[in-house]
Amino acid sequence: MRVPLIPFIAFLVICVPVDLYIRRVLLTRCRCVRAAKWYSVISCVIYAVLIAAVCVPRRSGSNGQLAAVMWIFFGALTLYLPKLLFVIIDAMACLPKLWRGKRWRYLSWIGVTLAAFLFCDMWWGALVTRFEVNVVSQDIYVKNLPDDMDGYRLAQISDLHVGTYGTDTTYIDKLVNEVNSLDVDAVVFTGDIVNRRSEELLPFVTVFSRLTAPDGVYAILGNHDYGDYSDWESPAAKALNMTRLYDYYRDMGWRLLRNEHVYLKKGNDSIALIGVENIGDPPFKVYGSLTDSYPMLSDSVTKVLLTHNPAHWDMEIADNDTVNIALSLSGHTHAMQMEVLGLSPAALRYPQWQGLYKDNSESHQLYVNIGIGAVGMPMRMGTPPEVTVITLKKAE
Repeated sequence: MRVPLIPFIAFLVICVPVDLYIRRVLLTRCRCVRAAKWYSVISCVIYAVLIAAVCVPRRSGSNGQLAAVMWIFFGALTLYLPKLLFVIIDAMACLPKLWRGKRWRYLSWIGVTLAAFLFCDMWWGALVTRFEVNVVSQDIYVKNLPDDMDGYRLAQISDLHVGTYGTDTTYIDKLVNEVNSLDVDAVVFTGDIVNRRSEELLPFVTVFSRLTAPDGVYAILGNHDYGDYSDWESPAAKALNMTRLYDYYRDMGWRLLRNEHVYLKKGNDSIALIGVENIGDPPFKVYGSLTDSYPMLSDSVTKVLLTHNPAHWDMEIADNDTVNIALSLSGHTHAMQMEVLGLSPAALRYPQWQGLYKDNSESHQLYVNIGIGAVGMPMRMGTPPEVTVITLKKAE
């Protein structure tokens, strides 16, 4: 399977008129014939490169090929989104001509300024923001929390997507050092450690093995971890890919919870930590089972659930009186790696996409971590990688 053709055609349908508009501005308004000529040549070269990139197999290509394609399309977006913004604003500046007035020149300059800002902001998100570590502290009040578990601290990380870093462990080393410094009782990882194949994790195993906490490091699988985004020569090859992933988790010293649970203890008390395999909305495949993970979901034990996709919370947990799960921890959304003034396109897909949520009874809570890594676009604009320090507190 290659890069989807229909979105690419839609992209070209937008970009070609944008380029024609800007070429016309260069010819008629700026009277720069040579600049217009070179602009046309460069645009044609960009289209040729994009068409070649579309032909690279997405599911069977090497990591190096896919990384190159990712940067090519990202580079194109950083050119054409600002140009589109300029064209829209500049076209508005020409509205007075409809009643024989003069073009609002100031609006055209505003368009140029905003386009330049957007271009710089996108590249800042790729080269700077993507390599930050934003530690978010979140107190969560839980009814009937055992006394000795009051003040228990969890560090949540999610969506590492290490394949996007290639073999460069510099940032992951920085991340591990930051999490180790947080003085938490346990660390939990809520899925998507790779993009397509388990081999992406190999360069990072030694670094991740340094991640420690007194009560251990626990993890679940996300939709990217099952090898479903790659072509395999046989079912056995895909199964071997999963076996290797499990081996890497053991080598790192992380406890992978596959539809199972453990108990986190402090003093004379404990809570159940449940880990389900991926459950979510279509088109994502369902591998998990909540009842297999913890058969007596209605009992009085305080439970924390690790579930990759926040849609699972809506599907089985929120406002469900037969399920006593005080807190669910998810990732998956990345806030679509873009947030401006608290607004993100992720909100169009997921009602719960970032932060803390409660159901109507307030007995079921969900925290959505926006993740560490990037997938699709090597950019996090306004969404720095998140490490969440969750402190459980007893509700009065």
